[in-house]
Amino acid sequence: MLAVVVGGTTAFTAMHKDVTVDVDGQEVQVQAFGRTVADVLAAADVQVGEGDLVAPSLDAAVSRSGLVVVRHGRELELELDGEEQTVWTTALTVGEAVDALGLREGVRLSASRSAEVGRDVLRVSTQKSIHLVVDGQVIDGVSSGATVREALKDIGLVLEEGDQVSVPLDAAAVDGLVVLVTRAASGGETVTEAMPFEEERVEDDTLTKGTELVSQAGRAGVRTTTYRLDVVGGVVVGRTVVASVVTTPPVKQVVRVGTADLPPVGAVDPGSAQALGRSMAAQRGWGDDQFACLLALWNKESGWRWNAENASSGAYGIPQSLPGSKMATAGADWRTNPATQIEWGLGYIAGRYGTPCGAWAHSQDVGWY
Repeated sequence: MLAVVVGGTTAFTAMHKDVTVDVDGQEVQVQAFGRTVADVLAAADVQVGEGDLVAPSLDAAVSRSGLVVVRHGRELELELDGEEQTVWTTALTVGEAVDALGLREGVRLSASRSAEVGRDVLRVSTQKSIHLVVDGQVIDGVSSGATVREALKDIGLVLEEGDQVSVPLDAAAVDGLVVLVTRAASGGETVTEAMPFEEERVEDDTLTKGTELVSQAGRAGVRTTTYRLDVVGGVVVGRTVVASVVTTPPVKQVVRVGTADLPPVGAVDPGSAQALGRSMAAQRGWGDDQFACLLALWNKESGWRWNAENASSGAYGIPQSLPGSKMATAGADWRTNPATQIEWGLGYIAGRYGTPCGAWAHSQDVGWY
């Protein structure tokens, strides 16, 4: 009888858990009896539905003292470059939500990155190419402004009273937009003219061939010219330049052009994570040239190890997701399954950089991707 009592007490102790549960950023201590994460959440009366993020997974065993993270999913009303859409997110802040969408560099947001995700529409404006035709002069620039007005300001074009624009200033700025600007002379004597900026293309052996990065965005200059007008019967029949001054010098646009050869692919062991990555990249239409960049990128980040973890930052897995729980959007087995990690990593690269070589070029340039 004493043995039975001792055994029962031991089982009772083993089932008792003292766990920290982080629910949407709020930590609570839970004392529960059970073996799995689902048991602990049930004891804490934490409801979890489809689309919510739970780490570790619901059926995972939980230690006597540990941490369970729950992120409830919600709908986020998003306006991306003027187009409204609804996305599902488990992010707590605007920055986390934008990063999960693969949008990070060169974007403007209607809310601070540190702000909590709320019910208000989040407006995101990405970087886009704008083509200005100013009195016959063509000026190409880049802007992440949401409206035509903001784009003109980014490119450096200052409108004067009486100038005419072919597109409403409050219209949404879209990639490839062409804006015709007709300058008006002030009193028929002084004209402000745009000065196109030059573009310098610099070879860079730290970037792979086919990669181009704008290291310095160009800005249009401004020239103010004063004319003496010859007027006959109210009609201008001639004009003579009295003075011409560059009031704002143009800023040269510098484009870095990659010259380095692609990293070699070499032999890939069948059945390895690299072989799996090569196959999954090919399914996205990326050939060996892109896989060469992917191979070099993840060799640098994790050595293609599914359990690689950065002790200082917390980045995890083959693609070094930060935090690793982001990969749960690709599968609940993100901690141990290379295929799940690779699927998430390829999606992240496609959304953020377009191709593995684009991600590799960024990593070479700044040290991370």
